[in-house]
Amino acid sequence: MDFREQIRQMERVNINDMERVPEWARDEQLERIVPLKELWGYPKISADTGQRSKIKGMKSKKKKNTAVRRIVVICILAALVLIGAVFSHFGGFGTGESADPEEFAAYAGQISEITIPENTRIIALGEATHGNREFQQLKLDVFQIMVERYGVRAFALEGDYGGCEVVNRYIHGGEGTAKEAAAAIGFAIYRTGEMEELISWMRGYNETAADGDDIRFYGFDMQRTEYSYQFLLEELKSLGHDTAELEKLRDGEDWSALYDHEERILLFTELRQDLSERASASDKDQAIDKAVHLADILLQNQVMEKAYEENFAGANGIPDQYMADNTMWILEQEEKRGNDRIFITGHNGHLEQSGTYVGGENKVMGNLLTDRIGKDAYFAIGTDFYKTTCSFPTSSGKRVNRTFYSRDPLAKASRKNGYDFSWLDFSIIPADVGVAEMVNGYIFMGSLGENPMDGLNGIVYRILPYAYRIWQVPSELYDGMIFVTEAHPISVNN
Repeated sequence: MDFREQIRQMERVNINDMERVPEWARDEQLERIVPLKELWGYPKISADTGQRSKIKGMKSKKKKNTAVRRIVVICILAALVLIGAVFSHFGGFGTGESADPEEFAAYAGQISEITIPENTRIIALGEATHGNREFQQLKLDVFQIMVERYGVRAFALEGDYGGCEVVNRYIHGGEGTAKEAAAAIGFAIYRTGEMEELISWMRGYNETAADGDDIRFYGFDMQRTEYSYQFLLEELKSLGHDTAELEKLRDGEDWSALYDHEERILLFTELRQDLSERASASDKDQAIDKAVHLADILLQNQVMEKAYEENFAGANGIPDQYMADNTMWILEQEEKRGNDRIFITGHNGHLEQSGTYVGGENKVMGNLLTDRIGKDAYFAIGTDFYKTTCSFPTSSGKRVNRTFYSRDPLAKASRKNGYDFSWLDFSIIPADVGVAEMVNGYIFMGSLGENPMDGLNGIVYRILPYAYRIWQVPSELYDGMIFVTEAHPISVNN
């Protein structure tokens, strides 16, 4: 093949196709073509001009396109992060709809305007969260109204009976401080300045109260046992009861490993039966009645713990059943003293008039009490927030603050009217106004407990608003509600 034929073969390759060839290969091909063409008089071709310039231009354009694409991707990712942050902070895109502010203002009032029907036997004040100062402050504000206007002399808390008995002794002139009394209740949420203020007010009231007109402090929970056990031994010894076997049940602050749940349940059951038989033949009814109740509290604790170990999910209704039993015992004690009303307080979720646990089989405490004494005798006050920065425990033992919005349209209307706190009595709202549609229809309401706010739980609360909201009908749960515009975290004493 002569030189001319080689050139013809090379020229059959479209120079544009060389754009798909690596740069080093294109340069090599050009170097092979150029010398041959120069031999036969072809114009000189330079690798730095012509097509080379075209290739460089295309490479520059490609780099620019890549840079633009990167910027677009970054912007999209930034937008997604921003959207996620907004959704996480507000629990949605915004804080939800609002009831008509003017309508709301026509029926809302101050806390001091709360009124209770004449036939009420139990006044229940709920709290939307356990970790906010305002809901603890409301315990004192509302209880003072009950004491001064309605003759209530019993305050019952979602705390164990024994720990609350420490508080009861303190407000009746016992030793120590309000801070120490609050700490005895056992739960971190009560080791606060607000609880100390409540306890101090009760002690001050009792210092000047007439005989029989004093305030008493009760607990209706059974989760803690240290003080209930201590006071049971104390009561039994005062009755001359042999406590040798019972004293083996504890090893310091914990249950002794010498006995299992079944054995402790049997001992408390037999003790309760023995005390009940003695009560009918004794003039120490009050002491025996108290000893029986303390034995009940410890028996409840052991049955509950055993049930949780065997089937945690299926045992949810057991504490509420026992809390309802204990509340009825408190009511009976007060009625014996001539008082026909008691005041109880705890989480909204326990005090609702029609609440049930998932599945609808196990009723909450308020629902059970409503069944026992009638809806007309159980007056439930629910609470909610527009915005809360709430205190939560963590698995490390430290506490953290997290912010949530309830998306409650009634709480939002309260905020728009400039209320810090507002009271809405459902019974005075006409059926034909817009606010009534929200009171009697399904709306979002906030609900936060004392769950650890770290790890997976913390993530779930950020991405799933239903983790801290309920979708319920307010009028089916409560007789009225108190709305807090902005709730602040409690400060827990060490």
